[in-house]
Amino acid sequence: MYSEKVMDHFQNPRNVGEIENASGVGTVGNAKCGDIMRMYLDIDDNGIIQDCKFKTFGCGAAVATSSMATELVKGKTIQQALEVTNKAVMEALDGLPPVKVHCSLLAEEAIHAALWDYAEKNHIKIEGLSKPKNDISEGEEEDEY
Repeated sequence: MYSEKVMDHFQNPRNVGEIENASGVGTVGNAKCGDIMRMYLDIDDNGIIQDCKFKTFGCGAAVATSSMATELVKGKTIQQALEVTNKAVMEALDGLPPVKVHCSLLAEEAIHAALWDYAEKNHIKIEGLSKPKNDISEGEEEDEY
């Protein structure tokens, strides 16, 4: 079962849409389940995230985790946004069923992908940020073939 918070963020998602001329845009997906998440960040000259929007194609949990992730990074510094983990997203939503944990990983990776894009555009290095995966299911079961 989903928590009330998950249901609320699924039925009334916050920050849906795009940011024109976004400071950073990150797109990640999960080839196994077909979810795709795109995160848009508007970062000011002081490195504060002024706005965050998302577009997600996926299940209710993917929409809910995207929505919560935008809420968690808005108004934060780049470094604080980098510290938003999938665990933090899940806790903010009062948990996710085990089969939906990958949705929170997608949210974390989407934030990182948008920050990576921002860093690339501005020719800067963000301490602690590594190049994100486009597909979070990469490397999960490498010996599958």
